[in-house]
Amino acid sequence: MSASVTETQTESRAAYAAGVGCYVLWGFLPLYFHLLSNLGVTSWEMIAHRSLWSVLWAGGLVLLAKQGGQVAQVLRQPKTLGVLLLSTAAIFSNWTIYVFAVNAGHVIEASLGYYINPLMNMAAGALLFRERMTTEGKVAIGFAAVGVAIQTLALGHLPIVSLGLALTFCAYAILRKQVKADAQTGLFIECAYLALPGLAYVWFLQSSGQGHFGGGAGVTALLALAGPATVVPLALFAWSARRLPLSAVGFLQFIAPTLQFALGVAFGEAFTPLRALSFVFIWLGVATFAYGAWKKTRALAPA
Repeated sequence: MSASVTETQTESRAAYAAGVGCYVLWGFLPLYFHLLSNLGVTSWEMIAHRSLWSVLWAGGLVLLAKQGGQVAQVLRQPKTLGVLLLSTAAIFSNWTIYVFAVNAGHVIEASLGYYINPLMNMAAGALLFRERMTTEGKVAIGFAAVGVAIQTLALGHLPIVSLGLALTFCAYAILRKQVKADAQTGLFIECAYLALPGLAYVWFLQSSGQGHFGGGAGVTALLALAGPATVVPLALFAWSARRLPLSAVGFLQFIAPTLQFALGVAFGEAFTPLRALSFVFIWLGVATFAYGAWKKTRALAPA
């Protein structure tokens, strides 16, 4: 076996490990927001602190990777900066929908969005990147569509939270795949875009006496933790997404909504028989997708 093949296999394993790590961290993220909410922190204050502290941690990753020169290079590329501005808008929209959903007691509905998203990624991979969609993939999307329809009946309206999360994160994945820069560099630029608005809002809250930073060791530490809680999984995702097929990234993403769904049930959120039926179809889609991915892996194994 040649050295280049060995290096490729090693990088592939590392990419899968990074993908698993980011989705496990995202799966437990509702616990973090619940802790802050119980301390009186509002959703907008959480989002502002994520925006503010993230740029420091993202900058630290750039320094560790010695990519300051690449950041300077990207800053001289208007097209790349434009794509990163769009990806920033996508991930900020995703953050906002998710934080408000969790704090409003809609963790189960949020988990549905992240079950839908991998199937949406697969469809986007077929349409935009010419990744072949298998029969299993088409059936999986069909099951998911039925699940969304039943969820709509259960809620009495379209699952806006679910669809919003799925669409914004799918858009983020697509946009990041277009960025010709390392994960740390792109992430730092995204965080830099959000840092100034985040700082302005935190400054307003603190100066008006509404802010919680400095109001106690516990809440202060938790707010400062918004940096690593945001940057670490995003960095793992961005690094793995550029090295894995979009369909593979979608497959790994089933880890996060499974953990979130379990947390939503543990939090005592309403889970009616009709909602349960909708998840049956979603899980059938997941199982079909997983079977298709397993078949593809088996077919490639001899090669």
